[in-house]
Amino acid sequence: MAAATPSPTQPNSLKKIVAASLIGTTIEWYDFFLYGSAAALVFNKLFFPESDPLVGTLLSFLTYAVGFAARPLGALVFGHYGDRLGRKKLLVLSLLLMGGATFAIGLLPTHATVGSAAPVLLTVLRLVQGFALGGEWGGAVLLVSEHGDAKRRGFWASWPQTGAPAGQLLATGVLSALTALLSEAAFTSWGWRIPFLLSGVLVIVGLWIRLSVDESPVFKAALAAAEERKATAGQVEKMPLVAVLRHHWRDVLIAMGARMAENISYYVITAFILVYATTQVGLSKQTALNAVLIGSAVHFAVIPLWGALSDRLGRRPVYLIGAVGVGAWMFPFFTLIDRGTFGSLLLAVTVGLVLHGAMYAPQAAFFSEMFATRMRYSGASIGAQFSSVAAGAPAPLIATALLADHGTSTPISLYVIAAALLTVVAIICARETRDSDLGDVAERTPEDSRVHADA
Repeated sequence: MAAATPSPTQPNSLKKIVAASLIGTTIEWYDFFLYGSAAALVFNKLFFPESDPLVGTLLSFLTYAVGFAARPLGALVFGHYGDRLGRKKLLVLSLLLMGGATFAIGLLPTHATVGSAAPVLLTVLRLVQGFALGGEWGGAVLLVSEHGDAKRRGFWASWPQTGAPAGQLLATGVLSALTALLSEAAFTSWGWRIPFLLSGVLVIVGLWIRLSVDESPVFKAALAAAEERKATAGQVEKMPLVAVLRHHWRDVLIAMGARMAENISYYVITAFILVYATTQVGLSKQTALNAVLIGSAVHFAVIPLWGALSDRLGRRPVYLIGAVGVGAWMFPFFTLIDRGTFGSLLLAVTVGLVLHGAMYAPQAAFFSEMFATRMRYSGASIGAQFSSVAAGAPAPLIATALLADHGTSTPISLYVIAAALLTVVAIICARETRDSDLGDVAERTPEDSRVHADA
């Protein structure tokens, strides 16, 4: 007997699901981006004070990259249990881990107090942040994707994606306000701790909302079908990771390639730019933060528009617009910043983030539609997070090292262009998934899933 087809989620209920995913991802990205901004602005002085300023920034970004290294482990653990136990439970756990680690960073002693133990403690908490975020993204986008209908899935699933610019907006806004209100000495001494400690309040709000939503109906239907197959035919499911690598290895590689340009360009535009604009061009921290702040607001607004466009044109065409656009924008991007005015910096960052949104918006629906339900959390998370180790993790570090070695932005532009070319190849090799029925996938066996993936 086939499992019952999950009933469509009512509009009001879907909006609640979207709100819960968005608020949760906003808080988690706030925590993650806050670290990146602090790494560019103050951590080099507080945790690596004996180093040359640019070397200190490199070391600071190295601890930043450590968080990415933990994300694949988070993807494996959260993906496995998310496919076995459900999306909701794991999303609550990821929020608690991320919020707790961020709050603890706000309490950390600096190098001046405990010496070399300070960067070690910072690195450990960064690992916890990365582990939590590695499990957050897949669950949040799946919860929305599996509640919505196929016709508008790109639009609704893009809303959790806006949690990234919303978190960036919130983190940059808090830091910008503090740098404007406090003196340099006060901000370096104690002011930097405030945004990290605020995470505790945000997590309480996020948990209250996230605990109020229902589990994905598509997942519940797939779980019931799996239990029925076990009871009637004695068929035991393989571990989600094993099933993904056996039946969806091609989709995992495509997802990894698709993320290269999206991930690298984003961290160059939002994290490395704080270093480049202040040390190379001579703009103030406040000016650089304000440009990222405004650009993130525009980024937030355009992501649902790109998501809606992917429902009309398909995931692949919209993704290609973003990949080609970001690659083509890199040389004008740095040329504008080198002019040394706020207007040119703002234009460079905003256009870059708008083009990035064309990749980021359809990504949630695109990756969700690649995988069968009982391995979807694992597949989407592995594809997304394993690529982050090679893409987003070293991006600010590589960009800073290239700047230190060459003193010019040209090799940095070529670095992003190479990533864009890799993403274009991955998207060309991908199949269009816009019309996929996630509810139908819930009834497929692993063998059916393999045929569906190769179709």
